[in-house]
Amino acid sequence: MFGIGFPELILIMVIALIVIGPNKLPDLARALGKGMAEFRKATQDIKDSLDLDGDLQELKEAKDDLVDSVSGIGGGPMSMVGGGKTEEDQGSQDDDADEAVQTDLEAENDKERAQESPEAETPGEESKKDAG
Repeated sequence: MFGIGFPELILIMVIALIVIGPNKLPDLARALGKGMAEFRKATQDIKDSLDLDGDLQELKEAKDDLVDSVSGIGGGPMSMVGGGKTEEDQGSQDDDADEAVQTDLEAENDKERAQESPEAETPGEESKKDAG
């Protein structure tokens, strides 16, 4: 246990018998035994609730599943992190996306301007007025 051999254990019992007395020693031993049993039970409950090994195994399985699914989507983990492109390629792609957004905004602004100014006539309407 703690490096306590049989002779040391007997010495501790004799000292406990002298200090505590023969009348209270059985009660003390019984209480100590119950306390140890409760401590072991509580320790086991805590170990079961934590179950670190089981949780660790579940995390490893989840990680493996995630890596497999990512590999199946784009051909490798790098496809999710930029597709294996260089920073220059990624920057070019970002610029293209910015230009597309700018073009969409300009088109929306043109539509709003056309709706706000009803004076602007279509070319077909001008020819109808001139003819009539």
